Amino acid sequence: MPNVTSKWPVFFRSIGETLVMVGCSGAISFVFGLFLGITVTVTKKNGILQNAAIYQTLDKTVNFFRSIPFIILLASLIPLTRWVMGSAIGVKGAIIPLVFGTVPFFTRQIETALAEVDRGVVEAAQSMGSGPMEIVVRVYLRESLGGIARGTTITAINLIGLSAMAGAVGAGGLGDFAIRYGHQRNQLDVTYVTVLTLVLIVNVIQILGNLVVKRNSH
Repeated sequence: MPNVTSKWPVFFRSIGETLVMVGCSGAISFVFGLFLGITVTVTKKNGILQNAAIYQTLDKTVNFFRSIPFIILLASLIPLTRWVMGSAIGVKGAIIPLVFGTVPFFTRQIETALAEVDRGVVEAAQSMGSGPMEIVVRVYLRESLGGIARGTTITAINLIGLSAMAGAVGAGGLGDFAIRYGHQRNQLDVTYVTVLTLVLIVNVIQILGNLVVKRNSH
């Protein structure tokens, strides 16, 4: 790996940039996706806070952003990214597009996880006088921890792929490292090592996710 060994500092910096992009955008996406997933669930037909207007608005918005290819989303969000982050390139420039690309996906993962909760348990909580917030926390979230952990793992792995794609347009990270040195300079060892590194990161996330799912499944 002559080309890789001559670029160790850049390689390790690229790993760090990827982890920062995934960590920051993942944390933001988790909060917004969890909130939107819960809101969609409780406002849908026969939900504990049924509201057709809110449900239809959120449902259509999520579907809209999910239908946009990420590379197009990256380009279309450049003005917003520059206004919010002060730059449309580098790690800072990737956070906003990654959030917009991840939140809709994670919202659906949360919605799916909450849909697995037994309707009878929800009705029992309502009959005992539990309020909507109490039902969300003590029933929906508590009963679906395994599903939420599974959805979070899937989303994190998907986010790794999006971060690599963002690197192709100047966001930094392993994607940028592979494109700049591996592809443009035809240094195949750089490409292969980058791929193996991404595979390793994905497998670590999957193993940790499986452990959390196993511990919270019942």
